[in-house]
Amino acid sequence: MAWNEPGSGQRDPWNTKRPSGKKPGLEDALRRLRARLGKHGGPGGIVTIVLALVLAWLLLSSYTIVDARQAGVVLRFGQYARTLPPGFHFKLPQPVETVTKVETTRVRSLQDSVRMLTRDENIITIDFTVQYQVNDARAYLFAVDDVDSTIAAAAEAAVRSVIGRSDMDTILSGEGAALVDEAGKALQKTLDSYHCGLQVTAVSFQNVAPPAEVKDAFDDVNKAREDKQSIENGALAYANKVVPVARGDAARIAAEAAGYKAARIAHAQGDAQQFQLLLAQYKAAPEVTRKRLWLETMEQVMAGNRKVIDGSNGRTIVNLPPAPAASPATAATAATDDGAGKENQP
Repeated sequence: MAWNEPGSGQRDPWNTKRPSGKKPGLEDALRRLRARLGKHGGPGGIVTIVLALVLAWLLLSSYTIVDARQAGVVLRFGQYARTLPPGFHFKLPQPVETVTKVETTRVRSLQDSVRMLTRDENIITIDFTVQYQVNDARAYLFAVDDVDSTIAAAAEAAVRSVIGRSDMDTILSGEGAALVDEAGKALQKTLDSYHCGLQVTAVSFQNVAPPAEVKDAFDDVNKAREDKQSIENGALAYANKVVPVARGDAARIAAEAAGYKAARIAHAQGDAQQFQLLLAQYKAAPEVTRKRLWLETMEQVMAGNRKVIDGSNGRTIVNLPPAPAASPATAATAATDDGAGKENQP
């Protein structure tokens, strides 16, 4: 049976008694709320609530999770205690121990543009960029007050020291890369002396140019320098082409001379040896050797002569060799000579 059905005596599910004919108001609702809180409002109930809150606080503040890109610096009552690597770690609850997380793998960078004076008293404008990382989280947090301002001032000082020791031509030429490396080493040395826990990863010069007031003059100088380099390269290429050829010709001439020398020496030695042999034969039989030499000499002399001399008064038959056939050019020349001879006859 429903509590508010007719004839039920208006049953109240909250077992509250109120004057008949009156509806519950705001005061009654507040009274009922105070009554419910009063059941837990004794000393035992308050202690239980406080203990539960303390236990929850201990559980939530007794561990920390350090990301893989971070390092956790633990402070115990504000003093450095230890450095946590990436992972899950337990610690004392706050405020006993607090953890400050520092990103150690993130590459930080700063850019700056400065106007500097070179060693040869020229003014130059340089835009440079420095990239760095944190390699010591404790030193990064506590060694210096303002890390960004510190590294900016150290970077400018390093660049100024390098540029101040160099000439304008050296800075604008291809040797500028060496100056960048030197500036990076000087900056790292300065940061190490500060013990600020920073590692320089890269230093670069984006724009190295003279001031706008003298830019046209420096452009002319650079163009002249490029023309000079081009002419030198052309001359070097020509020298590399001509010198090997000249050396080859010299080596060939020297080899030919050495061969001619060896041939002349060998021929002279052969003639001397032949003369020695002939001398020995001549001493052994002078008449025979003299006649043989005469015959051999006459044979060599008369070998190309078409005339034959018969000294036997016709008593010996001499077989003449046939005359060699004349070439067409020779026949034409002989015919011309015969015609000229006939015309010249009286």
